[in-house]
Amino acid sequence: MDLTQYCIVLVNLDPTVGSEIKKTRPCVVISPDEMNRHLQTITIAPMTSQSKKYPTRIEVIHNDKTGWIVIDQIRTIDKIRILKVLDKLTDKEILAVKNIIKETFVD
Repeated sequence: MDLTQYCIVLVNLDPTVGSEIKKTRPCVVISPDEMNRHLQTITIAPMTSQSKKYPTRIEVIHNDKTGWIVIDQIRTIDKIRILKVLDKLTDKEILAVKNIIKETFVD
C-alpha cells in the first residue's frame, strides 16, 4: 500500500475514547513520506461528512460528496488500521491543509 502525504485513506478509528471521532471513515495522511516509508505509524486527520464551518475544518469534495478534514482531531495511528487508499487531495486542498495546520499549531 502506497501511503503518501495528502492521500485519502479509509481508516478504522475504533476503539475511541470520549469525544474522539470514531467509526471507519476517510482520513487524510498528514505525516511526510519519509516517515510513512520507515515507521509503522502514520499521522492522519479524520474526515467527516457533517460539520459546521469551524476554523480548523477544511471543506473538500471527495467521491462526489462534500466533507470536512478535521485538523483539530489529528492523531497518530498504527498502519494496521488503514483498510485502503481512496484518493488524493487537490493542490488547492493541500495548500488549505498546510495553512490551517500552521495557523493551528505553529503560529
